[in-house]
Amino acid sequence: MNKYELAVVVSAKIEDEERNATIDKVKAYVERFGGKISDVDEWGKKRLAYEIQKMHEGFYYFIHFEAEGTAPAEIESRVRIMDNVIRFLCIRQEEA
Repeated sequence: MNKYELAVVVSAKIEDEERNATIDKVKAYVERFGGKISDVDEWGKKRLAYEIQKMHEGFYYFIHFEAEGTAPAEIESRVRIMDNVIRFLCIRQEEA
């Protein structure tokens, strides 16, 4: 099992309820492909480094999980087509 961090930037134009549903769906994808979520960091609304889809702000979430090596590709393929996700990045964390 490898440790991963999935960074997700969600649109600031949607309501809190819809934003929470989006993150719950991402977490469900992680668990569906065998990942065990250790924690979710919510950074809140932050200014984007550059304009994306005519938006200047987004809500940042960092999901830490453990999974097999094939899981991130499956998760990314599902998150890529989600409407309210502006950007995402999944990286493998180095063992300390």
